[in-house]
Amino acid sequence: MGNRKPFVAANWKLHGSRSQLERFTTACLKGLSDDVETVLCPSHVHLDFASNLLAEQSLMKLGAQSVSQHKSGAYTGEVSCEMLIEAGCRYVIVGHSERRRLFGETSFIVAEKFAAVRAAGLIPILCLGESGAARQARRTFEVIAEELDIVLEKNGAMAFDNAIIAYEPIWAVGTGKCATPEQAQEVHSFIRGRLAEDTPVIGDKVRIIYGGSLTPANARDLFAQPDVDGGLIGGASLDDQAFLGIVEAAKGAS
Repeated sequence: MGNRKPFVAANWKLHGSRSQLERFTTACLKGLSDDVETVLCPSHVHLDFASNLLAEQSLMKLGAQSVSQHKSGAYTGEVSCEMLIEAGCRYVIVGHSERRRLFGETSFIVAEKFAAVRAAGLIPILCLGESGAARQARRTFEVIAEELDIVLEKNGAMAFDNAIIAYEPIWAVGTGKCATPEQAQEVHSFIRGRLAEDTPVIGDKVRIIYGGSLTPANARDLFAQPDVDGGLIGGASLDDQAFLGIVEAAKGAS
């Protein structure tokens, strides 16, 4: 990881309740330290409640799972960056594979959302990843480059200053199939090199995390890779002890 501070985010997806959030945050705040930056991304409905639970502490920050690229208007069901800021958010996941695959978010829409998040002063967690078919066809780098380059063309490399990139191979998300440490390192190194082609300092500075069936059992080996700076955790983040185990692995690798 070099001088990059480990980063671990919990993406609760369409899960959770107020009582679950209260139990989770109470347990986690007892076990976290400043050595690893952690973020909780509950549903939009629970953001205000989670914000109150996380108030007056600095160990865990609040993030949203998605956002509209629009500031306001006739977009029923959407949530703006300004609304997220009012709810206490600091981070926003942008371009998660489930948003792309299930809700039709193209790379162009993702680039617009990234721009909106940056303009509002929030920090994007940009997700990139290839399908199983693309990996089998040896098109992993081609897919990653396409997704990343569209965001770069619209926003420029300097927009990645303080941003987070999450490599989440679609074939590993929610499947129980985790990328090997070597597979993750290969793609993370490619992403870092792609950014460095334009702006070397950003390529070295940006934190690139892994997401896809990450657990306490496989986290340590993944985080030991030089270009893997933490994780975007799905199912395992619903269990506070599993989440803390992954955070501990990130701490040990830093």
